[in-house]
Amino acid sequence: MKTYIALLRGINVGGHKKVPMAELRELLTESGLDDVRTYIQTGNVIFQSKEFDAKIVEHKIKKSILDHFGFDVFVLVRTREQLQKIFDFCPFPEEKKVESYFAILSEPPKESLVYEAYEKTYDNEEYKILNDCIYFYCATGYGKAKFNLNHFEKKLKVSATARNYKTMVKLLSLLQN
Repeated sequence: MKTYIALLRGINVGGHKKVPMAELRELLTESGLDDVRTYIQTGNVIFQSKEFDAKIVEHKIKKSILDHFGFDVFVLVRTREQLQKIFDFCPFPEEKKVESYFAILSEPPKESLVYEAYEKTYDNEEYKILNDCIYFYCATGYGKAKFNLNHFEKKLKVSATARNYKTMVKLLSLLQN
């Protein structure tokens, strides 16, 4: 058995794509995943699977949600080691890291697109694109940021989902259990 985390994007936000966590846990258990646990309502699912290919697990979760709830959801599956590496590679000093967001990408973007993305900047906003993550810090708070996930997805031609520092810390601790 391999332990994974599935990061779902865009559920239970603003009354859209409602997915009750108890129902999601039951659905994913019925689809063949084991020891399914969720953390907060925004789509963090920790589970075990006999499948060792994360892309196959992503597809299984995505299809189960589509078939059961009737809408498409972006699903990203990572191991604890992958999530820990993303967390540890944060290039910001600790005082910025604790206020940062980690936008985890479906795949590392092409280098030429990364260079293009760096051409646009805003005051009080910093970001670094490393491997399959955009590390984002906004001095005025994420809610007031001019950059958003859609901008980066279009520029880098990848899909992404973001988690804040506190959520990353909690997910890593849950993955140890």
